Amino acid sequence: MNRIKELFIILFAISFASKALAKDAPASFADLAEKLMPSVVNISTTTTVTTNTNPFPGFEFPPGSPFEDMFKEFGTPKTRKSAALGSGFIIDEKGIVITNNHVIQDSEDIVVRVGGDKEYKATIIGQDPLSDIAVLQIDSKEKFIPVSFGDSDKARIGDWVIAIGNPFGLGGTVTAGIISARNRSIGLSRYEDYIQTDASINSGNSGGPLFDMNGDVIGINTAILGKGGSIGIGFSIPSNSAKKVVSQLIEFGETKRGWLGVRIQVVSKEIAEVEKLDEPRGALVASVAEKSPSDKAGIKAGDIILEFNGTKINEMKELPIIVAQTEVGKTIEVKVWRNKKEITKKIKLGRLETSSDFKKKEPKDTKTETPEISEIKSLKIIVRPLNDNDIKERKLPNQTTGLVITNIGKNSPINYLNVGDIIVEAQKKKIKSTKNLEDIVDTVLKSNQKTILIVIYNNQNQRRYIGVKLD
Repeated sequence: MNRIKELFIILFAISFASKALAKDAPASFADLAEKLMPSVVNISTTTTVTTNTNPFPGFEFPPGSPFEDMFKEFGTPKTRKSAALGSGFIIDEKGIVITNNHVIQDSEDIVVRVGGDKEYKATIIGQDPLSDIAVLQIDSKEKFIPVSFGDSDKARIGDWVIAIGNPFGLGGTVTAGIISARNRSIGLSRYEDYIQTDASINSGNSGGPLFDMNGDVIGINTAILGKGGSIGIGFSIPSNSAKKVVSQLIEFGETKRGWLGVRIQVVSKEIAEVEKLDEPRGALVASVAEKSPSDKAGIKAGDIILEFNGTKINEMKELPIIVAQTEVGKTIEVKVWRNKKEITKKIKLGRLETSSDFKKKEPKDTKTETPEISEIKSLKIIVRPLNDNDIKERKLPNQTTGLVITNIGKNSPINYLNVGDIIVEAQKKKIKSTKNLEDIVDTVLKSNQKTILIVIYNNQNQRRYIGVKLD
């Protein structure tokens, strides 16, 4: 009897727990979808595309053939109208619409369809290619039903969401799923912090809203993984990232992003070890733009930015996002790791959109010299000194010194680098000769550290820090 009683209690507990876990799962999305659909719009655009006709009718050159490029300019110019479809959502009763920039980019005519049947012309208030956000104004004095942005920071992995949009031009399509990941970076832009969802998103959903169960927009659907259709992995711009861009586009017609004037890279395990940092974190400053806010504040290449305006930087990708969202002209504190200790710098932010590239003076003409080739056995590489012609051809800063890699051995500890890369620093000391580098490497090999920090200019002239493990 007691055994039966125990079994009954266990079954009751399981049943109760199951109901508790399932209590937030909606029985239906119908009421929410009915409420939100009048605020979601279908967008169609037209663009004039000019192409040249084939000058040799009846004969086709293979795609990618050099003859294809050679002869197409002799064809007759021909124009045609190209149409594109997307989605959007209304955030103001006066007809302000949010969508993706790629939906309306280069468009000549924009038509917004509301409620499935009413069509209106629309004009562009502002657009931002960097975040892929655009703001439109419906050309009508009617009042529309808006939706509101929610707090995307409160959205958790596993939360229910619904997407409403215009996939494949079908219009008024509702799909549901969950947030499957946060803080995704997929290589589309410099400001990536996407919400990943398994709510079905397809071609035509771009620019449409991702709603939480309160009916608030927590994301702008912008990309899918895979070609042709949804495979259950879609990406949305978080609402908290979008709100500032949207407000600036509405107010100014353009964005005003904060600018530090540094190029950064990931802090690897090896770099953290060399710098005596407790763990790989922060953003390593690879180079500082001349006369930039960081340059004026005394930030140096090799610094590791650990904290920006009171916010800790755990990963490199976090820094560009938080800087861009900070007010232009604001003076903020930056904590950096330099010479194995933490220091604080105050920086007055510039504006990214008006910043200039790193200015370099052209070196004077010099005679070509016969290069001196040397082998650095400890690194299993062959190098030659950097000369004035290298500096001129690669447009490097005038005072650059270093060694150009001419050959890399198969078993070299830096065999992932490339011939033509230039070693300019080792252990934060400028390299002026082969002996400089050999001496530094020998010193490290005799120590217990066994890791050397070098700085290179790669073949794209990007300055990078590399942590190298020595045998």
